[in-house]
Amino acid sequence: MGQKAGRRRLGPLAGLMVAVLVGVGCAAGGVGGEGDPQGQPPEQQPRQQQPRGSADPQQTRADGTTSVAEFKEDFNGAVGGAQQYWTAQFKASGERFRPIRRVIPYQRGGEVACGDQPLPRNNAVYCSAGDFIAYDVNWSVQAFRKIGDAFVFYLLGHEYAHGVQVRLGIRYSYTIQQELQADCMAGAWIGDSVRDKSLTLQDGDLDELREGLLAVGDDPDQPWFAEGAHGTAEQRTEAFFRGYEKSLDACDLG
Repeated sequence: MGQKAGRRRLGPLAGLMVAVLVGVGCAAGGVGGEGDPQGQPPEQQPRQQQPRGSADPQQTRADGTTSVAEFKEDFNGAVGGAQQYWTAQFKASGERFRPIRRVIPYQRGGEVACGDQPLPRNNAVYCSAGDFIAYDVNWSVQAFRKIGDAFVFYLLGHEYAHGVQVRLGIRYSYTIQQELQADCMAGAWIGDSVRDKSLTLQDGDLDELREGLLAVGDDPDQPWFAEGAHGTAEQRTEAFFRGYEKSLDACDLG
């Protein structure tokens, strides 16, 4: 999956693995909190840092690629694609879009914090106060290799959607509402990009993406009203594909 310039195809996912995907979420401050990444002042933070990875070059992902460089290429393509998409959406509404300030890879739990909440390993998060997305790069590269580039686009699209929610002033009483809307918005971005031919899918990719969404649902015993609830597997799948098929009109943006 990639942008029109040097357009890439979404490679076969060959089964999405619960063990890899259960960490997808917005823990430790998701769309709230105060603070910036630890270790350097905000003005010294680059707008976007390159992922640092130490994954085994002999380990392959589902569609046969092995390079951390390819992960960087796809991830950077996803960031650029999301920025272009939301810039166009805001412009169509007569508004100016302010891109998310930074996308920051980290390798250790606690290396980056959103306010006073250190981010754990195996996760990705949008922090509104610092206006940044942070993600565990080793976990992301592992998922990229085992699953394929669709994971990268879904992960980035979901977190970028949280930044858009902040820009639109959207807040809900329950986190499950915020999370399912972000799934819908990620689906709209991917679906609209496929329709305008800036992204290309291969046969079977949607079925395998659906399988992956089923793997990231909350535990069946998780109360829907609990802080941090993201939605059941069925709810998350329905939200994503509602956006994918019907675009942003289906995402209740107001």
